[in-house]
Amino acid sequence: MTKPATIQAVFTGQPRSITDERGTWTSSIFRNRVDGPVPVSLQGLAEDKVAQPYHGGPGAAICVHLADHYAFWNTQYHMNLEAGNVGENLTLDGITEDQVCVGDQVRLGTALVQVSGPRVPCANLARRIGRPDWVKLTIRENRTGFYLRVLEPGTLHSGDLWLIEERLNPEGSIPAINRCMYLKFDLDYAHRMLEMSGLESFWKDQAREKIEDRTSHWTSTMKNGGD
Repeated sequence: MTKPATIQAVFTGQPRSITDERGTWTSSIFRNRVDGPVPVSLQGLAEDKVAQPYHGGPGAAICVHLADHYAFWNTQYHMNLEAGNVGENLTLDGITEDQVCVGDQVRLGTALVQVSGPRVPCANLARRIGRPDWVKLTIRENRTGFYLRVLEPGTLHSGDLWLIEERLNPEGSIPAINRCMYLKFDLDYAHRMLEMSGLESFWKDQAREKIEDRTSHWTSTMKNGGD
């Protein structure tokens, strides 16, 4: 019997100043583990706030990463990563990213959430991990994590099941979208992305722009380390 997917860990954080060898910067990427129940609003988890205005918003209210990704990095790249190290709010166990599709409506505790699209790896994430090539690796290995929007507020905590209540786009897996946008552009698939219910408008706009200009679109440089 297949093990059900569950929330392995929950993390929240606030913007803070971080000093490293490159200087001082502000981010919420160093989040703290929360063991008790966490209220979920349309804005995301209680006591969680992003630092940059281009992060967050209703379509990216909750950031999710997978235990499967951490196991991959630690095995294939001899790293020593653990849950929370990429700044996510939720770490899921018992699931791979090809089992997650945009538009999926999922019950987490008493909250109802919806998968809205892939996470875009950025320079701050590379800085947090301590690998300048992190953006390139994340894209090439197609292991980005993803975002959720909140449809119904509620409460969740670690150990809650990931229960899919409705799947709207069976062909809209997170790796499939990443593959089309970053690795091997598929014109037909990009057109299908425009029709995927629940896919964040940001990604539909990017698909539309890439349809019009495939070679100079910003996603074309990501597998080589651009951000």
